Amino acid sequence: MTDKHIVKLTGNFEKNLVGIEGFLDEAGVLFAFDRLLNDLTTTVIPNLGRFPGLGRLLLERPARSVEVANGVAHLIDQLGSLDEDGSLREYVMTHYLVLYAWMKGTVYLLSIRHQRQISFDFEALWSAGR
Repeated sequence: MTDKHIVKLTGNFEKNLVGIEGFLDEAGVLFAFDRLLNDLTTTVIPNLGRFPGLGRLLLERPARSVEVANGVAHLIDQLGSLDEDGSLREYVMTHYLVLYAWMKGTVYLLSIRHQRQISFDFEALWSAGR
């Protein structure tokens, strides 16, 4: 039998959800936000509650730039030391990436991003230079 772990949403995770809702509304697919909330409550949170080691380890991925290395160092500093059973992990969904920490029997949902939110706004970049 697998132990159940507590899953908590952080303020940043909630802020990211608000951003995703606005992003999907602007794209005209607000129904996708309801689907995301359903997936989080019926699949992601229960999965992480039962199997917190499910996601891939974030810190085992190589940092391929100075910016990434600095970002990882800052993140580790913010989280403090993870206990021997803890880790910083990524849970990959179909259209979203969830960053979470597993520490002392609790899963903390830290961040969530839609895969298309990680793109450049070329129209804004071009219009700003004119």
